[in-house]
Amino acid sequence: MLERLEAVYQKYQDTENLLLEPEVYSDPQRMAKLLKEQKDLSVVVGAYRAYKDFEEQANSASELLGDTELREMAQDELREAKEGMERLETEIRMLLLPKDLDDEKNVIVEIRGGAGGEEAALFAGSLYRMYSMYPERKRWKSEVLNLNETELGGIKEISFMIEGEGAYSRFKFESGVHRVQRVPDTEASGRIHTSTVTVAVLPEAKEVDVEINPNDLDITTCRASGAGGQHINKTDSAIRIVHIPTGIAVECQDERSQFKNRDRAMRILRSKLLDMKREEQSSAIASERKSQVGTGDRSERIRTYNFPQGRLTDHRINLTLYRLGEIIDGDLEELINELIAASQAEKLRMSEQ
Repeated sequence: MLERLEAVYQKYQDTENLLLEPEVYSDPQRMAKLLKEQKDLSVVVGAYRAYKDFEEQANSASELLGDTELREMAQDELREAKEGMERLETEIRMLLLPKDLDDEKNVIVEIRGGAGGEEAALFAGSLYRMYSMYPERKRWKSEVLNLNETELGGIKEISFMIEGEGAYSRFKFESGVHRVQRVPDTEASGRIHTSTVTVAVLPEAKEVDVEINPNDLDITTCRASGAGGQHINKTDSAIRIVHIPTGIAVECQDERSQFKNRDRAMRILRSKLLDMKREEQSSAIASERKSQVGTGDRSERIRTYNFPQGRLTDHRINLTLYRLGEIIDGDLEELINELIAASQAEKLRMSEQ
């Protein structure tokens, strides 16, 4: 570990030295790349420097153990230094774990009502509200790509993009089946209903990530459909794209502009194709061992939202929080941090086997 840290530290110093070179300032693209590299390395370097400080403190304290007058103070300092080194060693091991290359990407989130009819569609709307309020707290941008509503204001399906630094790293654990237990507004007797909604989270794919042959696309236009009102267009602006080799179909109808709907549909299609490619690459590993915190199994029931008890339970990490109202209002930070910590702990355990 220490050898890897020395290599990271040397790379950090080399990057700092390059940023002092005058020619770097004349190349904005190179400068941006170096600044990002410096930022990524600075977290590990900061932890390494703190580790070295504790190591120096431990060595100094050890030298004073033979002094009868200073022995007690030296023992306290030595104990504090060793505890600090142990804590930082665990933290550094986690920081040195391989990074998910998609973590910094924007995300496309798809929500679909599942079992439960209209109540499932209404809960899909609640989840969309939750997922759109969280980016507001982080001052990220959220944009609807496609929306299909029900007559009662629920959501049959919705696709939306979230743009922000590290968006995928915060959202990637949301894929799966979300179960809700609550009394629907449409239920006169006060009986609790159980419904499900499926969520898929895809890292946004750029054109360089996925190459699409235009001849493989079947593109059709039609009039937008929906619950009525302003969502009904009187022109053929809705777009449906089918990727013939895979059979993946994407629709976009939320914009009145055919060009914008086509652009949005292509963004979703690229991300779906990238996701399929990633799934194929990881299937061999997944068949041998399944991580405690999954990121792609959309048939897995990952979470239950129990409204009568104000309780949220994430079944993958056996976490229960009694603050459902705040979470539904977009306060997802604690939940996401717990999922990330569990995932990192699992990766650390696997790396040490």
